[in-house]
Amino acid sequence: MTEVTPITLLRGIESRVRHSAKGLPEQGEVAQTWSGIGFRIGEHHFVAPMSEVKEILRVPDFTRLPNVQSWVLGVSNIRGRLIPIIDLNDFLSYESNQAIRNRRILVIEQNEQSDGLVIDGVEGMQYFPIDDFDESTPNIPEGIKPFVSGHFVKDKRIWCRFNMRELFESEEFQGVAV
Repeated sequence: MTEVTPITLLRGIESRVRHSAKGLPEQGEVAQTWSGIGFRIGEHHFVAPMSEVKEILRVPDFTRLPNVQSWVLGVSNIRGRLIPIIDLNDFLSYESNQAIRNRRILVIEQNEQSDGLVIDGVEGMQYFPIDDFDESTPNIPEGIKPFVSGHFVKDKRIWCRFNMRELFESEEFQGVAV
């Protein structure tokens, strides 16, 4: 009678496992994706490229400024930097039904100037297949259209691609003085 050693037993288990194991699934073609920060203005959903949003914050305390447009709420000291706090809804002539403290800020930076854009809500990171991008502008308010460069559709929701650079470079956005 042959003696069953632990090594013999392990070799038997290995043989049975190898025989019944399935191979690795075939690796299909990996679709390229586009990612960005999702946010809301009213019931409209937008996504901005990660490279255009520096950080996301709760609305901080801010100091009001005289002789500025109504959409410039004031300035805030954020980590030692004075950052203008801008109500993006008001700038785009789109009324918000949320209290200012329940909203969020997207901090953008262009040409070494930072601005805090108050928006209705943040929808987290969003990922879309690049091939799903549609350059047409969906049905959104006219005041927002100049800053939208197309859209994606995911889970039956339209996500407009918001171009922060276009916003920043627009004459209206730069004209903060009254």
